[in-house]
Amino acid sequence: MSASRTGRAALKKAKVPVTGTQRTGKNPVAESLHKPALPKRANPHLTNIKPTPEPSRMSPKMMTFLGVGVLGMSAYCGFLYAAYRREVSESQSMDVPKDVSSRYNQTARTFDADVELSEKTMRMGTKRANLIALARGDVLEVSCGTGRNLEYYELGERRGYDEEGRASTRGCRSVTFVDLSPEMVAITREKFEKLHPGYEKVAFRAQDAGRVDGAPPSSSSRGCCYDTVVQTMGLCSMPDPAGTLRHLGSITEPEKGRILLLEHGRSHYGWLNDILDNLAPAHADRHGCWWNRDIGAIVKESGLEIVEEKRWHFGTTWRYVLRPSTSR
Repeated sequence: MSASRTGRAALKKAKVPVTGTQRTGKNPVAESLHKPALPKRANPHLTNIKPTPEPSRMSPKMMTFLGVGVLGMSAYCGFLYAAYRREVSESQSMDVPKDVSSRYNQTARTFDADVELSEKTMRMGTKRANLIALARGDVLEVSCGTGRNLEYYELGERRGYDEEGRASTRGCRSVTFVDLSPEMVAITREKFEKLHPGYEKVAFRAQDAGRVDGAPPSSSSRGCCYDTVVQTMGLCSMPDPAGTLRHLGSITEPEKGRILLLEHGRSHYGWLNDILDNLAPAHADRHGCWWNRDIGAIVKESGLEIVEEKRWHFGTTWRYVLRPSTSR
């Protein structure tokens, strides 16, 4: 009897752990189904990847601004196209003669102002300067216009070196300016006398470039040929450009003489040539210039030999360094 009581007392004093089911009466399996899953361990190879940011939305003010800009640009393009179609229609109905050189008598006084912006935009001043830097000896400039090349001439001869490092004479011994328009020749003379007062070895002639003789106003006893012939933007207004080049080659010093050309004409691209062709009659009638001529074909027809050829502005600006044919 005393032994059984002692055993029960020992059991009461012992601390027996009670399970969660016994305490709460809940099923642990069912309870685990409702618990959120623990986060998985991150892949160590993906720790450097940053989350993709959400794209920012354009503000209503910016959307309005862009919409107005697109609308304005569309309207402007439509205006240009309509103006182009109207100009083409008028141009194609015009009967313009092949020889439009007489227009320069009418535009001589406004010519510089008319072409100033376009020449600056196309950096034609740099191209003129680089071309005129090649002029040496007795120089003839035909189609001189209003003298837009005057500031680039180096008057007075000096000893120097050519592009290949060989000793040569640089600078101009004399300069002769020729243009078919007397009004333009007069403007060239006025400019020259302001730039180079007192310079004597210079001549000005209102004459057809295809008939100019080979007598430079210098002290040279040769008197038959020029060392350098310059023409810039002149072939576009001549009725016979290839024949004129052929004549200029005949009055250029045979071996070392050079004909320097800077011209505008047809492009590398057909779509641009279509525009030039469509507007050519109106442009020629207004400015005295057929701007769609194939300068390369004209040079080839002239029979002159090509020393250098370059093109810019989609191929519409042509630069040539030519020399008389050695087979003549």
